[in-house]
Amino acid sequence: MRPLILAGLGLVAGLVVHFILGPGFHNNLTTLQASSVTGVVFVAGLTGFTLERRLWWWSLLFAAALALVGALVVAWNGTPEDWSVGEGWRMVSLLLAVAVAAPLFQAARDEGARRFPYESVHDHAWTNVVLWFACWVFVAIVFALAWLLALLFDLIKIDFLKELLEKDWFWRSLIGLAFGAALGLLREHDGVVRLLQRVVAMVLAVLAPVLAVGLVLFVVALPFTGLNALWEATKSTTPILLFCVAGALVLANAVLGNAPDQERRFPLLRYGAMGLAAVMLPLAVLATIAISLRTGQYGFTPQRLWAIVFVALACLWGGAYLYALVRGRLDWAARIRPLNLMLAFVVCGVALVLATPLVSFNAISTRDQVARLESGKVTPEQFDWRALAFDFGAPGRAALKKLQGSANATIKARANEVATAKMRWDVRDTSEQARNRAQVTANVRMLQPGTSLPEALRERMAQGYICTREQKCGVLLIGESEALVFEDSCFAAPKPAAKAPSPAPPPVRIACRDGVRYHLENGKWEQGSAARATSAQDEQAISDGYAAGNVEIRTVPRRQVYVGGVPVGDPFE
Repeated sequence: MRPLILAGLGLVAGLVVHFILGPGFHNNLTTLQASSVTGVVFVAGLTGFTLERRLWWWSLLFAAALALVGALVVAWNGTPEDWSVGEGWRMVSLLLAVAVAAPLFQAARDEGARRFPYESVHDHAWTNVVLWFACWVFVAIVFALAWLLALLFDLIKIDFLKELLEKDWFWRSLIGLAFGAALGLLREHDGVVRLLQRVVAMVLAVLAPVLAVGLVLFVVALPFTGLNALWEATKSTTPILLFCVAGALVLANAVLGNAPDQERRFPLLRYGAMGLAAVMLPLAVLATIAISLRTGQYGFTPQRLWAIVFVALACLWGGAYLYALVRGRLDWAARIRPLNLMLAFVVCGVALVLATPLVSFNAISTRDQVARLESGKVTPEQFDWRALAFDFGAPGRAALKKLQGSANATIKARANEVATAKMRWDVRDTSEQARNRAQVTANVRMLQPGTSLPEALRERMAQGYICTREQKCGVLLIGESEALVFEDSCFAAPKPAAKAPSPAPPPVRIACRDGVRYHLENGKWEQGSAARATSAQDEQAISDGYAAGNVEIRTVPRRQVYVGGVPVGDPFE
């Protein structure tokens, strides 16, 4: 019965979602639509994952309660059209809270009381994850088969199924039907799910020593390489480190299992899990330093505040695992299991609070960025006006309106300009232009002693991302209205060959050695060669000469760039 019940529930949920959204793809949902869809999806999904014959009404009440909470949270956040970049993370936070709450409820329901045995909670958590991915794989297979049949019948001019699959009400209902049917079938055959869960856990456990060796070597190498190399390598240091912590957490728990009798006892796996537990906190601390440096340099943004939350949770989890390892040593698993359970409650509560507007990262970021602007820490040119107008939500727009009345004329003018923008790309990114201009200044080498780079040319090169970042360049001024820009990397000395091939191949021309040409036109530097202006008389002469066959080749003097006595690029004229 359960497969039929869940398939029917999924079908109804898909139809209800269609009636709420209406036909077509909608970028902008109303608050009522967003909250209603959230409620419908939550009640159907949670019922499907938690429904059991025993205490079935508990599952229905739990699903209804969380669906109501989810719908109210989404409604509290306001119209999705007005959500900023940071507020989108609130939905992720809400989904995380629900995902953690489900196995906690399932364990309590199995016990028939408010007790949460670790073995039951951990088992339900892994089972739910396996079911989630398996159901979506089934949905993908159903759609692949449906489209295959539709295209097959379309070959003989029967396009009914193809037209049906293109209708919004049908494919939305089919998603719900397929997902519900897969969930019901898999939950009806618990043995298959348990086997699949054990296979997944075993595969992940085998990977634990591999990741442990890599992370331990990384941490051990840091005192010799220094932290500067870590910050200079990429701007994505924090997310990379957080993913490493998350991977270590998942793989370590795959080794630990649900209970002592399920723990992997093979020494390589066991010590691999211990290595992962040992490096989680150092990696989390490095992520803390990275995000601290980033916020100290550029201030708060909603994304950085979310990163701070994730880093704090990583430090909390890393600290718990290191504590269990130090106190328990080889028997550390017995200490970490209750800590895992406690941390699950913490994550669930924190995620639910952060899903609501109780803590406004937009307001915090707006206050910090405006304070940096008004204090002079950043100039109006360096300030990220796009973020203030379009990424910080209502607090950002309110601050922008306030800055329109600023006593600083430059800030006021820029705020008035930004306020007229309809989209974020309508706002000139002066902060990026200022960074590019500074990079051009640092990277350019004048090839003629005693010359300097014209300011207007510097501005144009910055706009075109020429000589920015790590790109070193040489500039050759050709009179007052022409310039050539060469990339240093195009002129790197060739590496000597170990043995000259016979016969020697012809020399390869490096196209980038031609350089980037600029010419001054109407007071502005433009990329490319200047077009030769022709008069009406010239045009008439060309037309008459071609008609008369008066075409000839003449030897003329030319201007050509020479590097080391060798001609490079095309002649100027």
